[in-house]
Amino acid sequence: MELITLHTRNTTYQMGIDEMGFLLHLYYGPKAEGDMSFLLTYADRGFSGNPYDAGENRTISMDVFPLEYPCCGNGDFRSAAFNVRDKQGVFGVDLRFQQYSTKPGKYNIPGLPAVYTDEKEAYTMEIILTDERLSLEVVLRYGVLPELDVITRSVIVRNQGNETVFINKVYSACIDFLGGNHELLHFYGRHTMERNLERIPVIHGKQQFGSRRGMSSHQHNPFFILAGEETTEDYGSCYGMAFLYSGNFSFEAEKDQYHQTRIQIGLLDEMFDYSLDPGETFYSPEAVLAYSSKGLTALSHIYHELIQEHVCRGKYKHAARPVLINSWEAAYMDFDGDKIIDIARKAAKLGIDMVVLDDGWFGNRDTDQSGLGDWKVNEKKLGGSLSRIADAVNELNMKFGLWIEPEMVNEDSELYRKHPDWAFVIPGRLPVRGRSQLVLDFSRKEVVDYIYDNIVKVISSANIEYIKMDMNRSICDVFTITEGYQNYGKIMHEYVLGVYDFLERLNQNFPDILIEGCSGGGGRFDMGMLYYTPQIWCSDDTDAIERIRIQHGTSFCYPPGTMASHVSAAPNHQTGRTVEFKTRGVVAMAGSFGYELDLNLLTDQEEREVKEQIRTYKRDEKLVRGGDYYRLHTPGKDVEAAAWSFVSKKKDEALLNIVTLDTHGNEPTNYVRMKGLEPHIMYYCKETNKCYSGAVLMHVGYPVPLVMGEYKAWQFHFDAENA
Repeated sequence: MELITLHTRNTTYQMGIDEMGFLLHLYYGPKAEGDMSFLLTYADRGFSGNPYDAGENRTISMDVFPLEYPCCGNGDFRSAAFNVRDKQGVFGVDLRFQQYSTKPGKYNIPGLPAVYTDEKEAYTMEIILTDERLSLEVVLRYGVLPELDVITRSVIVRNQGNETVFINKVYSACIDFLGGNHELLHFYGRHTMERNLERIPVIHGKQQFGSRRGMSSHQHNPFFILAGEETTEDYGSCYGMAFLYSGNFSFEAEKDQYHQTRIQIGLLDEMFDYSLDPGETFYSPEAVLAYSSKGLTALSHIYHELIQEHVCRGKYKHAARPVLINSWEAAYMDFDGDKIIDIARKAAKLGIDMVVLDDGWFGNRDTDQSGLGDWKVNEKKLGGSLSRIADAVNELNMKFGLWIEPEMVNEDSELYRKHPDWAFVIPGRLPVRGRSQLVLDFSRKEVVDYIYDNIVKVISSANIEYIKMDMNRSICDVFTITEGYQNYGKIMHEYVLGVYDFLERLNQNFPDILIEGCSGGGGRFDMGMLYYTPQIWCSDDTDAIERIRIQHGTSFCYPPGTMASHVSAAPNHQTGRTVEFKTRGVVAMAGSFGYELDLNLLTDQEEREVKEQIRTYKRDEKLVRGGDYYRLHTPGKDVEAAAWSFVSKKKDEALLNIVTLDTHGNEPTNYVRMKGLEPHIMYYCKETNKCYSGAVLMHVGYPVPLVMGEYKAWQFHFDAENA
């Protein structure tokens, strides 16, 4: 058996090519040497068919063997990663190995986000599989980042035949595991309560998660972990599988009849029927694989570094983010230009860096029932041009930002009245509305061009230094009447490509603008969006106690610096909960920091706290963005207190954050065990003016202060240099 082996610093990934050209998956795990094909066993398995070219050897079956890229049509009855039909309606292929090659550097993907590196930091392996009957070539691409212990996966499909074929399923990555009991960690949710961690056993049969909503969704995030039953934050084996894509996706975990487990991720196959004409090529989105033998925290650190250094781009990849005030919860759509300037004056006195004008500044937009699509400044409402407001903000030594929602349209808009065919509406059927709006068909270049050109006119009319790009409904009623367009199975994927094209043009033409992603909060919080927007509004739920859980789940894949998190009003506008100002600040400082409230309603004490919070955040901002993040509690399990910390790469600085979640009479003392410190170092804490042993802080922990009241919060800054 010919072997193909990929090595990173701490892991090994091995495939084997058998004598009939089947590409088998042999091993992925801790770094190892040698031939792993001994792991394969051969037996005559009932009702598991045998390849014709195996003759009478009934011990060879694709229904049993671990496969590198399983396809429908070769006798494997488990869930396939790849399926195609021809014009006659015949499904299935039989992919066989042809050749492989390696080259320095990491591949890229036309029109799609992908991990990027310097040439010396990675290498690419390509494996070519072919189906002889259809003259179809399938290229498996592997981007290997040895120092990060990351392997990326993507697929190219080329039609080298004379007839059109239809791709019905094309996943980007699959891993087969030969044995063992596994648990699956996935991140479910809903609008205003995203990315809750759920840990479940992998059962016999198929468990499938994903999105059919047109975006990666609030309901399921495109990141999954397969872990051993014994795996904890600090111990045990775990595999990560993430998808760099912002649209419909599917993840499957399947334990088969012989207790083998298959996990795979890629484009959702529902409503996917992608026509590929002779000579055409299809590129799949990218999946990112990582393995840790040291528990979940180490796996998260791999993804955090990857996203920070090899996914996020542009000016704000490493630059400090401005502390901003967003007008939404302060004014909603009830404002004029002078009110926004008044907000800016107040913000400037408090030390805030930027004012963001949210929804309501364009078209006929005083409610959410009209105006979307008409990207023209409503100068009557604003009392003048947008530049008047931006200039007034700039004169206060502050930046000015703007909210947009380019993919949407209201029926009550000039755009819809002029181009009703540009929205997703099925003829003869009344459309499904969401937030009183319809979705523009961003699979059509003329639609993307029109919206882009109009928004660029607005951006160019004033000194705009920040854009919040929102998307506030799921997609259905998929239909287009473009002349000659007959394959509706392409539309949902090409819609996402249109969104990426829009964002790429914004990034290239306005490189100094900070773009924040948003989809009703965290409905499109994925690595694909982070390629274009280095931070994403974490959730529309700004309640500090709810945000603890949301930010905890988000942190398993995404670094804190990508999470936009704000201090909002109390009682909170989503939950009605009252949480003291300090606690709201401590929670919000675990991400890209800002405010979402009416500054004019603050008390004198709260104004002093705002100033102090901003000073504290700017002091610790590099540590929050660039340090290692540690989850020190588990929501739902540790009910007394929530805790998390940031530790510098040199382990000479740490920031411990604690929030009490419950309170009792005659309270026992709870201890928060820190992580990632140097055990032989003494750490000085400025808040207590005392020194502490790193070993003791990790072995026993720091005592949660005993105080009366709900939802109390503390930050403790530890510094080894001053010990």
